[in-house]
Amino acid sequence: MGTLLGFDFGTRRIGVAVGQTVTGTARPLRTLHSQNGGVDWAAVTELIREWQPEALVVGLPVHMDGTEHELTARARRFGNRLAGRYNLRVFFVDERLSSDEAERLLAAEGHKGDKGAVDRVAAQLILQSWLDQQTP
Repeated sequence: MGTLLGFDFGTRRIGVAVGQTVTGTARPLRTLHSQNGGVDWAAVTELIREWQPEALVVGLPVHMDGTEHELTARARRFGNRLAGRYNLRVFFVDERLSSDEAERLLAAEGHKGDKGAVDRVAAQLILQSWLDQQTP
């Protein structure tokens, strides 16, 4: 498939990662900040132009028991808007505990407290999860 962008959607920040199906790897890329409570679509468009992804992966936040909540609907809406705006396939991935894991990884590297970094690494984990599911 080629290049993919992964998103960890949040109401204040959106972590972004880039990955490749050829190598099966993802890496943190950037953190986008909300503008007046909304998505910075200009920044998203810039990333789409720069990376020219084949598809997009969006993390779906759910409760530990798998039930959906308000942020689940907002993340799904964000993914649907990505698909409509950029005419790209969007895959949704269960993102339970991705931010907790990102915080743990960053703390182990001595980078504690950087919320933007947490969002980027969470996006990496979400995208890596999707890539790992594609490997036979």
